[in-house]
Amino acid sequence: MSFRPLAERLRPTSIDDYIGQEHLVSPNAPLRKAFDKGFIPNMILWGPPGVGKTTLAKIIANKIERPFYVLSAVSSGVKDVRETIAKAEKARFFNPQAPILFIDEIHRFSKSQQDSLLAAVEQGVIVLIGATTENPSFEVIGPLLSRCQVYTLKYLEKHHLQTLLDRALSADTELKKRTFDVQSTDALFQYSGGDARKLLNIIEIVVNQTPEDKTVVINDEIVVNVLQDNIAIYDKDGELHYDIISAFIKSVRGSDPNGALYWLARMINGGEDVKFIARRLIILAAEDIGLANPNALLLANACFDTVHKIGMPEARIILSETTIYLATSPKSNSAYLAIDNAIESAMKTSNAPVPLHLRNAPTKLMKNLDYGKSYKYSHEGAEHFIEQQFLPDQLDGTVFYQPCNNPMEKNILERLKRWWAKRYKY
Repeated sequence: MSFRPLAERLRPTSIDDYIGQEHLVSPNAPLRKAFDKGFIPNMILWGPPGVGKTTLAKIIANKIERPFYVLSAVSSGVKDVRETIAKAEKARFFNPQAPILFIDEIHRFSKSQQDSLLAAVEQGVIVLIGATTENPSFEVIGPLLSRCQVYTLKYLEKHHLQTLLDRALSADTELKKRTFDVQSTDALFQYSGGDARKLLNIIEIVVNQTPEDKTVVINDEIVVNVLQDNIAIYDKDGELHYDIISAFIKSVRGSDPNGALYWLARMINGGEDVKFIARRLIILAAEDIGLANPNALLLANACFDTVHKIGMPEARIILSETTIYLATSPKSNSAYLAIDNAIESAMKTSNAPVPLHLRNAPTKLMKNLDYGKSYKYSHEGAEHFIEQQFLPDQLDGTVFYQPCNNPMEKNILERLKRWWAKRYKY
C-alpha cells in the first residue's frame, strides 16, 4: 500500500496530462507557445490553492530539462535564497541555460527576501517561478514584479473535476484495487470548491472510511457525512469564505458595527489572512463611505499598513477599530457611481477629440493650430474658479457625479451650485 497522498500520486508530469487552465496551456495559449519553444520567462503564477501552480512549474522544469530548485517562503530565509542562487551559479558551468528557482507562496517573502532575488533574476542566473494565492500587485515588490510575467490560474470547473475523478478511479494503482459505485457527485464537487487537491483528499477520506472488502460508494449523503466534522469550520478557500466576507461587507455597508464585528471574528477564528480583510476595508472605505467621510480611506490604508507590519494576534485590534469606524461612518457611493458612469460614457465616445483650448501646445506649430488658445487659468478667478468647457463637445453639460445626502457632500453640492449653476440646479 502506498503512503503517498492520492494528490501526489496523481500529480501529472506532462503538459498533456495537465487538467484545467486552458487559457494558459492549450496549444495556442501564450504560456504553451513559450513552453513548446523552450523559452521560459520569469513568471508569477497567481491563483487559488489546488489549481496546479506547483504542478505547472514542475512540468515546465521537466520539459526543458533544467535544474529545478524549490524554496518555500514559509520556511526559507534570505540565507536559503542566497545558498540556492550560489548552487544555481555553479550549475551554469555544466548547463549554460539558467536553472529554475520555484518559490511557493512567494507572497510570504519579506521585502528583504524578495530584494535578495533581484540581482540573480536581472543577470539571468536563475529563471524565477513564483506561486502565490495573493494578488502579486500587493505582495510582490515592484522591481521584481516588473521583471516577471504574471499568469492567472482559475478555479477548476465542474468538467475538470469530473475528469480528475475519472482519472483517479481508473489510473491510480491503489484505487484500482477497489470497486467504486459513483451515484452522485454534487456534494463532492461543491465541497472541493474548484480545488483539485481538496477533491482528491475527499475521495481518499471516503475510501479510507470504507472497509476494504466493501464497494466504495460515492454519493452526496456519504460525502456530507464524512465531512460533517469540518462543515462548521470556516473554510478560507471554499464557498463559506465568500459567504462570510459578503456578510462582513454588507454589515459594514449597512452601518451595523455589531454584525460587522461578528463576521470579522468568524474570519479571524477561521485563520483568514488579515491582509485580505484589510484590503476589503480599503475597498469599503472608497466604495461605500467615500466622500461622506474621506478620512475613512486614510484610516483603512493605515490599517492595511499596520496589520502588514505587526501580524496576529495584535492585528485583530486594528481590524476591529477600523471596522467599527467604517460601520459607524456616514455612507456615500457617489464616487463609485460617478466613475462607472464616466467609464460607460468614455467607452461610447472613445474617439471624441480633446477641445482645442485644453490641448498642450509645446511647439510653435501646435500654437499656430490654436492648441491651448482661449484656455482660462482657473486660479485667476474668484474662488480659483472660471467657468469653461472641460468635456468633449458632444458631452458638454453631462453630469457624472451626483452628491449624496450627507453633511460632507452637502457642502460639496453648495460649491458646485455656485460654480456650475446650470448643471447642479437642485
